Amino acid sequence: MNDSIPAPGQTVRLTISDIAFGGEGVGRLDDFVVFVPFVALGETVEAELVEVKKRFGRARLLKVLEASPDRVAPACRYFGECGGCQYQHIAYPAQLRIKHKQACDLFQRIGGIDPALVDPVIPCPEPYGYRNRIMIRSQWDKFKQGLNIGFLRADNRLVVDIEECKIAEPALNEQIRLVRQNPPPKGGIKVVLRAAAEGWEVPRDSFFQNNFFLLPKLVEAVAARLRDSGSRFLVDAYCGVGFFSIELGGLVEEFVGVEVDTAAILAARRNALARGRKNGQFLAGRAEELLPRMLGRFEARSTTVILDPPRTGCPPEMLEALRKTGPGQVLYVSCHPATLSRDLNVLCAGDVFKVTKIAPLDMFPQTQHVECVADARLAAPPIGGS
Repeated sequence: MNDSIPAPGQTVRLTISDIAFGGEGVGRLDDFVVFVPFVALGETVEAELVEVKKRFGRARLLKVLEASPDRVAPACRYFGECGGCQYQHIAYPAQLRIKHKQACDLFQRIGGIDPALVDPVIPCPEPYGYRNRIMIRSQWDKFKQGLNIGFLRADNRLVVDIEECKIAEPALNEQIRLVRQNPPPKGGIKVVLRAAAEGWEVPRDSFFQNNFFLLPKLVEAVAARLRDSGSRFLVDAYCGVGFFSIELGGLVEEFVGVEVDTAAILAARRNALARGRKNGQFLAGRAEELLPRMLGRFEARSTTVILDPPRTGCPPEMLEALRKTGPGQVLYVSCHPATLSRDLNVLCAGDVFKVTKIAPLDMFPQTQHVECVADARLAAPPIGGS
């Protein structure tokens, strides 16, 4: 171990040996790790240390001394300043490789899952202009004596002023222009802009997938695992406006969707009616509380439970309910591999469930995020069961 810990403000030369989950490059000064944003694998860079801890530090990129062949010119003029994207400087095929490795590393380290079970990342057909929902913030800038309207910066909680977003759908950039033409008096607002999901009723504050272009592949990935299980019944926990229930309902005899958002449940019922989906129902309530009743009604071993919770993952009560009721299959859809790994680790403890496959999809090109569909099968009698 090198006893000489570098100091903040020091300029260092680094070779980037990895890209960590979150998007920062990893370089080393002997045993001291330095994280640097906006670099690519294999590059040699010059960076200035801005934060130093006992075993690691963070630095800002000053200069690329030896560029990676995967480095490309960012499409967005705000890249590096705006905190929305981390990978616009990296060619898209290389982004997919990075995300696959990051997912494999996380699943193995946190969940003890064999990387061989993780499929290659399914690419998005539109790496730009895909996002159908964004949040615009406004903040008073006392230095320029005017409003900044845009997104949080990459390096702090201040708002960077933007006129367009390259990863947003064109319709949202029109909405950004309207917000800028009619600004609030002093700032401090958050405005959610979204493009309508064609053929779906989605209440203003209800969840819907953020990338319409990759939705068919997401449905295909979940449907493939549902078919493989041979399940006859489906429970769609955290069902939102009924997207998975309605899309996959034809593969099972009967389904139930559960959602705590009452407005979303009412929309789900209307969405099912509009699509002629008649072999299921939607219930308002907490999934973890309703699950035992639903799996008492269905044959548990012949039931698939779909989980699509918020980024924070499933509450412990839900994971415990699954371990006690023992559905034959759990399909867990997540945009956060770290919380997914954590929850799978709980679900599979004591070999009650076993992960058979994970399919990553690039629902968020140019950013650190990746969607994953994990297939876990019941491998032993449920807790307290026989």
